[in-house]
Amino acid sequence: MTKYKALIGLEMHCEVSETKTKVFSAAENSYKETPNCNVSPVDMAFPGTLPVVNKEAVRMALMASMILKCSQPEYFYFERKNYYYPDLPKGFQTTQETKPIPSGIYGEVEYELDGEIKKVRVNNLHLEEDAASLDHYSRTSNIDYNRAGVPLLELVTEPDLHSADEAVAFLEHMRSIYQYAGISEADSKKGQIRCDVNISLMDASKDEKDSSNWGTRTEIKNVNSFGGVRDAINYEIERQTEILENGGVVEQETRRWDEESGTTIYMRSKVDAIDYKYFVEPNIPKFKISQEWLDEIRASIPELAMDRKKKYIEEYGLSDYDAKIIVKDKKISDYYEEAIVAGGNPKGAANWLTSIILGHLNKTEIEITDLYLTPTMLVELMKMVEDGKISSKQSKDVFYKVCEEKKEPKAVVKALGITKISDENILRPMVIEVLEAHLDLIEEHRKGRNVFDFFVGQIMKQTRGQADPTLTAKLLNEEISKR
Repeated sequence: MTKYKALIGLEMHCEVSETKTKVFSAAENSYKETPNCNVSPVDMAFPGTLPVVNKEAVRMALMASMILKCSQPEYFYFERKNYYYPDLPKGFQTTQETKPIPSGIYGEVEYELDGEIKKVRVNNLHLEEDAASLDHYSRTSNIDYNRAGVPLLELVTEPDLHSADEAVAFLEHMRSIYQYAGISEADSKKGQIRCDVNISLMDASKDEKDSSNWGTRTEIKNVNSFGGVRDAINYEIERQTEILENGGVVEQETRRWDEESGTTIYMRSKVDAIDYKYFVEPNIPKFKISQEWLDEIRASIPELAMDRKKKYIEEYGLSDYDAKIIVKDKKISDYYEEAIVAGGNPKGAANWLTSIILGHLNKTEIEITDLYLTPTMLVELMKMVEDGKISSKQSKDVFYKVCEEKKEPKAVVKALGITKISDENILRPMVIEVLEAHLDLIEEHRKGRNVFDFFVGQIMKQTRGQADPTLTAKLLNEEISKR
């Protein structure tokens, strides 16, 4: 039995990428690799400039709070976080502290891990501005202000997670919520998701509900990937366990995750919220959130991943595994939905996606949005097989040619001159010829040796893969029984 239990809380930062402008300025809100091209005087804190709240960012924050079963405040306002930010020109961050969106009432998130539904309480969710990005070199640091002022949702959980696997499953679930709700791309490669991890160890034999039994908390800042979160948690559990086993005391401190060494590294002693000296932002008057607007936002919440998964299983007859694979990426799920609307068989389309298409995407390292084969083309290809025009094997060859040559399925089939031979008068003579040439193997077949596939293979070889496999097997069985 494990001596210690880990208590893990997360602070997940996700950029709201689906607004046209930043949260307090008219600068464009888009990912750009060219530094300092999405910047306005407000972002740079020029004298005389004033912030203006982006209504769409507030709408998305409120939508997220509804999805997470949080309460919504009557009034919305912002505060200054007075902690020196070298990557924010004004030297402080505009955020929410005393009136974050849950307004003191816990929200709740349900997520799935290994077929089990688990729950995490939401301490608060708040809207703030992101800071600029810093690139550190041996002797200098460069600042890119494109990210400064981008709307950022910070989700703070209670310490309801107990392992790295739980933490990653929760984060993946949250990413899907942001993506399906149209709040954010939630792309960690673009720096749109970052996470702070709070972790402590407690005596596993004591009651977790009594906070006096909790251990000393360590914070790990700005972990930029889910894999990093997993590794950082596992390392920190080992580090704190070793300290406690040796009779030491875990210090309250802030550390950072170092990918190269695979360790957490001390940064500073932990700063409490009181040291930030929050006060209400005087340049942004508080504003009332009307019930009519809240009702409108609630009605606009789209179908989320778990809703789609349930539909795929109950209505389309997919397995739990296939449904889970498809809904994991919204772009994949959207592609699947379009194929169904275009008339595709749900199970057939799912088989194509989970095996052939996803395998091709992984091999070529492209997104499904870059795939030349559209959902409509996929349905066209599936119908060719269903109508007996080409075989299942030929359809895969057509798929790869479509992607490679960027031509429609019908054009590829015509160019390759392929068709499925389903004429018994053509196939039966071939079957007889193959069997007559291998009479010895017929006896082996009757003794139970698996040589039937050899016979099928010979027919396929003669027809260059165009023989109808079902008809071929039928004719083989008929002719073998005559000998």
